[in-house]
Amino acid sequence: MRFLIDECLSPALVREAQASGSEAYHLAHMGRAGLADRQVVAYAVARDLTVVTNNAGDFRRLYAAQHLHPGLVILIPNADREAQVGLFRAALARLGTMRDLINKGLEVDLVDDRIIFVEYELPRGI
Repeated sequence: MRFLIDECLSPALVREAQASGSEAYHLAHMGRAGLADRQVVAYAVARDLTVVTNNAGDFRRLYAAQHLHPGLVILIPNADREAQVGLFRAALARLGTMRDLINKGLEVDLVDDRIIFVEYELPRGI
């Protein structure tokens, strides 16, 4: 997979993705910090990159308007770097069991020290 890590998340996620054999870029390291969310989506979709973010509300809405996209990963809690890395590791493991993430969302949440996954079509009803 190819990931675009949102600037709200740690650059350490790039190393995690690379360690799993995936390609990954962090917005801040690409000189793209400060882009509006809609610009991030356009950039990612045009380059076949799966966005990883914790900005659930905005990105769910923006991806719901996309006819075709490479997928969206949302790390739910606004957590420290260590927790982000743990959630992203879990997401990478889960993604390894999925056929693909095309037109899908994968949310990874931490509830009472348990990692919870929610997968759905995005836009819904496809």
